[in-house]
Amino acid sequence: MLIRIKKVLKREKGFTLVELLAVMAILAIIVAIAVPTIGNAISDSEEKAHEANVELVENAARLAAVSEGKSEVTYDLDQLKDKGYLEKIPNDLEDYEYKGDHEVEVKDSKAEYDEYSEDTDDDD
Repeated sequence: MLIRIKKVLKREKGFTLVELLAVMAILAIIVAIAVPTIGNAISDSEEKAHEANVELVENAARLAAVSEGKSEVTYDLDQLKDKGYLEKIPNDLEDYEYKGDHEVEVKDSKAEYDEYSEDTDDDD
């Protein structure tokens, strides 16, 4: 009996269609679970990077205000870069389509980055 089973197994040279379909179904389920999870992780990391860049800009503005001895002042990103408080403007702040001059307002040692300040250009 054992010899007969070995002979039958030796004659099989490939997988059946049912076996291949089962493997493909399992892989499809794994992909269906993994893809949205990875997409959410990427989105969350981009959002956290943006928040970190906003905090960086606010800290640079706060440092500039303290260095200049001002308690209430407004800077735009180019001013902070030109004065040396930012090495460069973070990429995500340049790429976002914000209105206006990307202003950072400092009041009493508290900085607030205004991502959506009003456009000051009168080109109309």
